[in-house]
Amino acid sequence: MDAEQPESSEPQALSGMVPTAGQERPALGREALDREALDREALLQPDFLSATGISQLNIVQSTGSTNQDLVRAVTVEPKKWADLSVLTAEHQTAARGRLDRHWESPERSAVSVSMVLRPVTAEGMPVPTQSYSWLSLLAAVALREALQETAGITAEIKWPNDVLVNGRKVAGILAQMTPLGDGSVPAVILGVGLNVSLAEEELPVPTATSLALEGATTTDRTALLKSYLSRFTRLYRSFCNSEGDPSAGLVGGPSLHKRVESAMVTLGREVRAHLPGDHELVGHASRLDEHGSLLVVDHGGREHVVTAGDVVHLRATESGYA
Repeated sequence: MDAEQPESSEPQALSGMVPTAGQERPALGREALDREALDREALLQPDFLSATGISQLNIVQSTGSTNQDLVRAVTVEPKKWADLSVLTAEHQTAARGRLDRHWESPERSAVSVSMVLRPVTAEGMPVPTQSYSWLSLLAAVALREALQETAGITAEIKWPNDVLVNGRKVAGILAQMTPLGDGSVPAVILGVGLNVSLAEEELPVPTATSLALEGATTTDRTALLKSYLSRFTRLYRSFCNSEGDPSAGLVGGPSLHKRVESAMVTLGREVRAHLPGDHELVGHASRLDEHGSLLVVDHGGREHVVTAGDVVHLRATESGYA
C-alpha cells in the first residue's frame, strides 16, 4: 500500500496524541521489535467471519503485494472470489501504492490487507459504479475509527487516501478496479497498509510514522486487523444498502460524506495538487463533491475539480499569500 508518501507540511498536533508536534518520538527498544505473528485462530473464528460477512479470509506468510495477488486471482477465477474475500500477509516485499510507488516494510511490522468488493444492495442490485470512488474514503473512516477505539490513536484523513497521525502518514489505502472480462460489473480490490511497530530507522521516509512511535495503547496486529475489518464491513454494508449514496446516513449515524469531511485535514488548507499530465494546481481546498473529488479554488477564484493526483499540504509561505 502507499504508506510512504512524503508530506511537505509541518507535523500537526492532534488532541489526545502522544507525542505532540515538535517533541521527539520515543525510541523503540529491542523488546518492542519482538513482533508476533497474526493469530490465525482468532482471525478464522467462525463467529467473527459470520458477524462481519467475510466470505473467506486467507493469511499468507509472504507475498509481493496483496492487492496484486487479488487482482490476478479475480481475473483468472472470478467465481472463486466473492464479495468480502480477504487476503492478509505477514510480509509484503513489493507493495504498490498510487503512482506505482513500491516499498517494503519489515516482516510482521505492519497490517497489510486487501479485500474483494462486489458492491450490491440487500436486494442484490448492483451499486452504481460512480459510487466506487468513495470506497477508499470509506476504508479511511473505518481505519480511523479502529485506531481510536482499539489503539487510543486519534487520526485524520488526507485526500484522497492517506491516514495521518500528528501530520505524519501512518497508513495508505489503494483501490483498484479489476479488468472487465465477461461484460459483468468489475470487482474492486481495496487494500490497506498500516505501519504498526516500525522503529524510526525502519520508516520509508522521515514524514511517515507508526503506531508504536505515536504511543499506541496496543500494537497487536490481530486486534487491529479485526477491529478494522469489523468497522469496514459494517459501514460497507450500510453504504451498499443506500445504493452507494454518500449523503445517506450510515448505520444510524452521519453520512459518509459528512464523516469524511469532518475527519479530513486537507479541507481548509492551501494545497498543491500534482495532476495527471504533469500539471500542477495551487489553491484552497474547499470541499468534496458528490463523487468524493476535491474542489480547489485557485488564486484567481476559479474552482477546479481534482479527481486524481498527489496533493501536498502547503505552509503559508508556500501558498503564494505570504
